Amino acid sequence: MKLLLVDDHAIVRAGLRRLLAPLPGVSIAEAATGRDALVRYREDRPDIVLLDLNLPGVGGLELLQRLLIEDPTACVLIFSMHAEALYASRALAAGAKGYMSKNADPDELLAAIRRLADGGRYVENEIAQELAVHGMPAGHPAQRLTERDLEILRLLGEGRALADIASELGVGYKTIANTCTAIKAKLGVARTADLIRLSIEMGVS
Repeated sequence: MKLLLVDDHAIVRAGLRRLLAPLPGVSIAEAATGRDALVRYREDRPDIVLLDLNLPGVGGLELLQRLLIEDPTACVLIFSMHAEALYASRALAAGAKGYMSKNADPDELLAAIRRLADGGRYVENEIAQELAVHGMPAGHPAQRLTERDLEILRLLGEGRALADIASELGVGYKTIANTCTAIKAKLGVARTADLIRLSIEMGVS
């Protein structure tokens, strides 16, 4: 079984390699960026890609879509810091075969990989339960939000001011303000206070 680990943190890739190396017949390749991942995928044609959502440059969801264009049979397991159902819902809708958070038990991650290797799908148990209760229906306005939109929404839900968000994300205040205006339009609300409320209701914050 060939695996491709895509994460921009070397320590995460090293930890995954140690966890996965004992699997029988496994070979492991790594990539730190979306661009590198595309190159490695073309070279190795891995059986499963473990993909982080928060990548520099080409983001995780965009990379997922590119991989599926490259190979419609690509088997991608999202492995993300985000344990909220909204992120899982978006990833699964985009074509991922599974979703695990980095808070998951290592044994459950191994179970997920085995399930995907057998042609199945897997969503972390706690997230699957949340999806069952609060699942995001197809066509929900939140499905139109980009990764950057979700990140801004999360920070708003934490009570951060726009200037603080701009500083944290390394962009200008005007960029954040314009993005917030676009998010409001996508979600059909008029005030920043509504975005904060929706962030909490959708479990993004």
